[in-house]
Amino acid sequence: MTRLSLFNSPLLLGFEQFERTVDRVAKASADGYPPYNIEQTSEDGLRITLAVAGFRTDELTVFLENNQLVVRGKQVDEKDRVYIHRGIAARQFQRSFVLADGIEVAGASLDNGLLSIDLRRPEPVSKVKTIAIKTPAQSARPPSIDIATDSNKGAA
Repeated sequence: MTRLSLFNSPLLLGFEQFERTVDRVAKASADGYPPYNIEQTSEDGLRITLAVAGFRTDELTVFLENNQLVVRGKQVDEKDRVYIHRGIAARQFQRSFVLADGIEVAGASLDNGLLSIDLRRPEPVSKVKTIAIKTPAQSARPPSIDIATDSNKGAA
C-alpha cells in the first residue's frame, strides 16, 4: 500500500519534520488511556485535562522534551492490601502531546482526579525581510533589511 504524504508538494520545502511529527502523533494516539480533553480557555490559552483518578501528585510526572509534552503516571502498589475484587487497575501510563513551536506550558494542577495542564500560545512576531536582487552588471547592492513588527499593528 502506497502512503500518501501531506507534504509532497514542491511548494512545501523543508516540512519533513512536520511529516515525522504527524507519524509520531498517529503512533502515540493508539492507546486510549488515560482519557483526556483539550479545550480552548482563551484566545491564546489551551488546557489539556487528563482523567487520572487514583493517582496522587507524587505518582505523576509532567515534562517537556523537544516540543513534546509527556505525562507519566505510576501508582505504587500497596502490598499490605488484600483485594476481594480488583476492578480498578493500578497501571502505569505515558501520554504524549506534540506541541507546535512557541507553545509554552503555563502550569499544571491536580484536582478531583483531573490533571489539568495549561498551555499558552504567545502572540507571534511577524518578520519581513527584503532580499536584494543582484545582476551581473551591478557590483554591489545595499544589504537586505530586516523589519520586525508586532502582528497586532500590521506589517510595515
